[in-house]
Amino acid sequence: MAFQSIEVRKLTPCIGAEISGVDLGKPLGNQQFQEVHDALMENLVIFFRDQKMSIEQHKEFGRRFGPLHVHPNAPIAIPEHPEILEIKADENSRHVAGEEWHTDVSCDVEPPMGSILYLTEVPPEGGGDTLFANMYRAYDTLSEPIKEMLKGLTALHDSSKAHYYRVKATDRDDIKFPNAEHPIVRTHPVTGKQSLYVNRGFTLRIPQLRRNESDALLEMLYRHIETPEFQCRFKWQPNSVAFWDNRCVQHHAMFDYFPHRRYGHRVTVCGDKPFLRAS
Repeated sequence: MAFQSIEVRKLTPCIGAEISGVDLGKPLGNQQFQEVHDALMENLVIFFRDQKMSIEQHKEFGRRFGPLHVHPNAPIAIPEHPEILEIKADENSRHVAGEEWHTDVSCDVEPPMGSILYLTEVPPEGGGDTLFANMYRAYDTLSEPIKEMLKGLTALHDSSKAHYYRVKATDRDDIKFPNAEHPIVRTHPVTGKQSLYVNRGFTLRIPQLRRNESDALLEMLYRHIETPEFQCRFKWQPNSVAFWDNRCVQHHAMFDYFPHRRYGHRVTVCGDKPFLRAS
């Protein structure tokens, strides 16, 4: 794909690209917005270095792609900005969000379209990388009999599985733990490609199967999803941004930097109900 207003450098042939020539602190012109969108569709996750964004600028960039999502049960660190999810770890942290491979908030009936994470502080000695995996490739590399079987199945996703440590939280009056049933194979609404849509973080079981069958099939799919050849790994620097397409990407946050501090904000763009379109 040719780009005129941005520069795109692929991280791997499979997934990920660094974008330059963009100042996310300023409104994007129509052409630049379209090219950033197209780069995301082509590379599934895109990265920006050396950015300076206020909270309002961060939100405005996210809003170019759609309405902003408010997490159903995460703490709201900035009451006047409920769309901002604080990403924070320090010497008091015993775990961090996203330590398992997952798709953001797949428990929603309409899970998010994408997430935009902006880190301003990173560990001084490295660590805290984020891994991203291509779910188109995960589906495409399955055998044909498995593909055919999966097309007739759904999976139950539940927030209480991923956010068990928040079940007794009292810091939000509107706290919720949603659950939803989605097709295991999902059609991307823009590209039309098929991808796998189950993840260790949120997925409970496959209701069409017996429990032992469901557990065995899901474990096989989780291990397949974690294949290194499907992945890229992003090494954070201060003021870096990652923007991933939540409909066809899973990610995993490495927590290998205790007791150092890692800090930033995330905005999440609303999505639509997953569907499978017969090919």
